[in-house]
Amino acid sequence: MDYFAHPTAVIDEGSNIGAGTKIWHFSHIMPDCTIGVKCNIGQNVVISPGVILGNNVKIQNNVSVYTGVTCDDDVFLGPSCVFTNVINPRSAINRKNEYAKTHVGKGATIGANATIVCGHNIGAYAFIGAGAVITKDVPAYALMIGNPARQTGWMSEYGHKLSFDAEGNAACVESGHKYKLTNGTVTRQE
Repeated sequence: MDYFAHPTAVIDEGSNIGAGTKIWHFSHIMPDCTIGVKCNIGQNVVISPGVILGNNVKIQNNVSVYTGVTCDDDVFLGPSCVFTNVINPRSAINRKNEYAKTHVGKGATIGANATIVCGHNIGAYAFIGAGAVITKDVPAYALMIGNPARQTGWMSEYGHKLSFDAEGNAACVESGHKYKLTNGTVTRQE
C-alpha cells in the first residue's frame, strides 16, 4: 500500500488510489473510484463509486463526492461543500440511472458550504465562493458568489481577483502572471 489510510477509514475493494494520497478519519472510499497521486481526503469524506479525482486534489472535512463527479488535477473542495447527482430526487423513486455528470476543471476551488447542482461544468481555475449555489456552467477563471451564484469577476491561478484594464489585460498580484480577457473569456498569457 503506497498511500496512507487512517485506521478508521473504510476502503472498499476495487478502488484505485494513487501513491502518496492520505485518507483521514472516518472517510469512506467506495468501489470503482479512482483517486490520483498525492491527494488529501479529509475527515468524514465519502467518495462514491465511479468518481474520478485527478492528482493533488484536496478535499476538506465533511464532503460527499457522489457518482457522476470528476475532478481534474489540483482541485480544492472546501469544508462541507455539497455535490448533487439527481435533479429531482424522491425517496420512493429510484433514479440511479439518471445521475447527471459534474466536471470540475484543473485548479478550481469550491468554497466551504457551497452547493454544486449536478449537470454543470466548472471551468479550470474557477473560484466558487463560500456558500454559493451553482445552478449553471461556470467559465474558466470565473469568481462566483451568492445564491443562486452570479459571476462577480475573474480569479488568477493563484487565487487573487484580477483587475482588467481597458485593453483587457491584467496581472496576478502574487505571481505576476499576465491574463487576457477577450469576448468574455480569460486566458493566461505565456
